[in-house]
Amino acid sequence: MTTELANRLPSQMCASRRPRRAAIALAIVVTMTSALLPRAAQAVDGCLVLLCFAAPSWRSIPQCVPPIKQVLRDLARGKAFPTCSMAGGGNSANHAWASAPSYCPPQYTRVFDGESGPIYSCDYTGAVSVSINGAPFARTWWTMDGDTVTEFSPAAKAQLGTWDTRFDDDYAAWLASLPPPAPVAESGY
Repeated sequence: MTTELANRLPSQMCASRRPRRAAIALAIVVTMTSALLPRAAQAVDGCLVLLCFAAPSWRSIPQCVPPIKQVLRDLARGKAFPTCSMAGGGNSANHAWASAPSYCPPQYTRVFDGESGPIYSCDYTGAVSVSINGAPFARTWWTMDGDTVTEFSPAAKAQLGTWDTRFDDDYAAWLASLPPPAPVAESGY
């Protein structure tokens, strides 16, 4: 390819051996430089992302891993969540940032004592919510390092039959770790 590029250079540059060598060297530098330059990032397919986030486990579907990892990297860098214009009415996915304690599952909410009262934090950075036919289907919580856990709605669980149960397992473990409720005092009436 280098010789081909050199042959396409104007004939005045290749009149003697020395300029021809310079042209070949230039062609090599141009070829190597263009190979090392970053390419424009490809946009993530919003429709594929919607389908993958609605899957029982996106990690177990090889075609889902690259686009989901890319959209999570994009979100971490502040880029917008991709859209799908062909999703059909009531089918959508959107992103929201986590905010403890109001928008963070209780098993992933941490409370610290602050000077002015409790300080809340969430183990997850944000969540991608998927709606199917206008109803909540799944919510995938994600971290900056790419860790995810998915909360499936009862309707999604009924439809899927099997799903990644990590969210449910973490919730059950959190419930089990809570102190028992205080006994109800009898009123004497």
